[in-house]
Amino acid sequence: MERDLRETPAYREVEAFFRACLEPGFGAVTGLGTPEASPDGRLVAFPGEVLAGFEGHERSRICLAAADGSGWRTITAGPNDDVQPRWSPDGSTLTFLSDRLQEGRLQVYALDARTFGEARRLGDVAGVVEHHRWSPDGTRLLLVVAGEHAEQADALGSGTLGRGDAAAPGWLPDVESTDEADEWRRLWVLDAATGEARRVSAEGRNVWEASWLGDDAAAAIVSGAPGEGAWYGAELAVIDVVDGSERTALTSDIQLNFAEGSPDGRTVAVIEALCSDRYVAAGDLVLVDAGSGERRTVDAGPVDVSWARWTDDGIFAIGLEGMDAVALHVDPSTGAAHELWRTGEGVGDYQPAGSPLPGGGFAVAVASARRPPAIVAVHDGAERELAATDHAGRAESIRHLGRSERISWDAPDGLRIDGLVRTPAGVGPFPLILLVHGGPVGAVTEGWLGTTQALLLSKGYAILMPNPRGSSGRGRHFAERVVGDMGGDDAKDLLAGVDAVVAAGVADPDRIGIYGGSYGGFMAAWLPAQDPRFRAAVSISPVTDWYSEHFNSSLIDWVGDFLRDVPEEPGGQHHLRSPVLMGETLRTPTLLTAGRNDRATPPGQAVEMFRALRARGIPAEVVVYPDEGHGVRDFPAVLDLTTRTLGWFERYLKPAGGAGTPVR
Repeated sequence: MERDLRETPAYREVEAFFRACLEPGFGAVTGLGTPEASPDGRLVAFPGEVLAGFEGHERSRICLAAADGSGWRTITAGPNDDVQPRWSPDGSTLTFLSDRLQEGRLQVYALDARTFGEARRLGDVAGVVEHHRWSPDGTRLLLVVAGEHAEQADALGSGTLGRGDAAAPGWLPDVESTDEADEWRRLWVLDAATGEARRVSAEGRNVWEASWLGDDAAAAIVSGAPGEGAWYGAELAVIDVVDGSERTALTSDIQLNFAEGSPDGRTVAVIEALCSDRYVAAGDLVLVDAGSGERRTVDAGPVDVSWARWTDDGIFAIGLEGMDAVALHVDPSTGAAHELWRTGEGVGDYQPAGSPLPGGGFAVAVASARRPPAIVAVHDGAERELAATDHAGRAESIRHLGRSERISWDAPDGLRIDGLVRTPAGVGPFPLILLVHGGPVGAVTEGWLGTTQALLLSKGYAILMPNPRGSSGRGRHFAERVVGDMGGDDAKDLLAGVDAVVAAGVADPDRIGIYGGSYGGFMAAWLPAQDPRFRAAVSISPVTDWYSEHFNSSLIDWVGDFLRDVPEEPGGQHHLRSPVLMGETLRTPTLLTAGRNDRATPPGQAVEMFRALRARGIPAEVVVYPDEGHGVRDFPAVLDLTTRTLGWFERYLKPAGGAGTPVR
């Protein structure tokens, strides 16, 4: 396939489909982030994503909804991105982060909650403000500030935070050094009245995230090094914001996430979860005594908690049980949890999240295959829609969907595996796309359909999205089953899912393809070498060579931990589970893509696999996007990738002759 597809009929067809689905929403809010309720519960702020056209990516704006459902509006206009709304404790001020003055350099801005007029800037700190929280007394803000060369989480695109100097000559090299001066994340305190800021974290301590613990301390996730790999061994610390002293409150053999200090300064609620990606965490909710370090695990039953916030009468928490999102009220004195609500719809972004409302209610962002993203308030189990993102293009997407339903099947060892299958209208069997989620610790839930899936459905493909062992929502033991066995029993779970939909008459056994990004990209390279039934593969931002992934990516610690292997060991997991080394079992035509700025799965991973396939005479293509990181997020690259993906499947999965004649 040629380099520039823009004038080809295939590209124009894809662009026309995307235009039909997205253009009616151009300039309007069509994506919704985690809501933040005002202290009095009358208003709910949330970030909303706006796509102006097929150039660049969605831009975020701060939106405001009345909690009684009487209406909502956008209250910021950028330029660039406005994110992370936070209310002052008295509700008089709404702060947010914005890079309106310099793209990529987020700083703190404030709106008067009486008028929501022009935002004013609060202070100026060197670097990028990633997180900010109000002190319980409302006088200060806690900031996590990253250097411009700090690594971005791979879930958010990988690469580094700094966008570079557009005026710099093109020959200037990229430089990576053991001198890490501009890679650290520091903790700062900003005076809300004067805008004066001072750093409080110590040298040699990297602060990944933090919240207030009373008015004079912070609960923080910290490590002794700034690289992305160091996060996997980070610990919970208490930092005195007056003198900067630090003491360790909790260490873990897995990952600690989203530390939430209580307003009285006595307790930290923190999520302890096996993680493969920063910001993607669902596991145990642990309560830690800030003074003694004594820990108690909340009895949340089968729910993997992914979000928690302190309230006047305890803790609001939300998480996953299987594919359901479940909201809980936690009594911190007993560690007992009571279920408030559950839904089969998708909630939040990577994992369920939300905001408590006074009186025991809460607000969340929800979506499903037939329900575009919406903000809802929930009281006593009843939902009230506060903001919706429907438009004419949504109906165009939905009309190509026949069914979206949960299914389950038995793995070869008898373990029950769940998943989601979406089919076009009509009667099967259909050509099947096995879509594997990233992670491996992540989860498929019933989220919005999306344009790429709608396009595949419009072409007659069914889509199977499994949650194999290693996925979130079924407890730590289920997630840990993938550790030391990536590409082992979890691969068998996926293949058993394909068997199940073939047996049910949903999938044509002679027209099966696989598609995935990140760990899903690994599987899209790995599974075809294990099973000859795959006729085509599309592998996005994959791992294909665990040796080079170990030494050439930002995830060196994660690779060793999840393989349970060292690269120096001859014939170990680095060798046995690398798709590029599968030799004669490489047989499937494969499209590989990568982003040049990706540090999590660097572009060499895709290139290596391409060359391994080409050496064996297997049809393959590799596409490297120069301005992308982990995955493809910007237009028109999205259209280019979609055109190549659809073209690949059309070439190898569609009948060569009449209906029912498979490609051989």
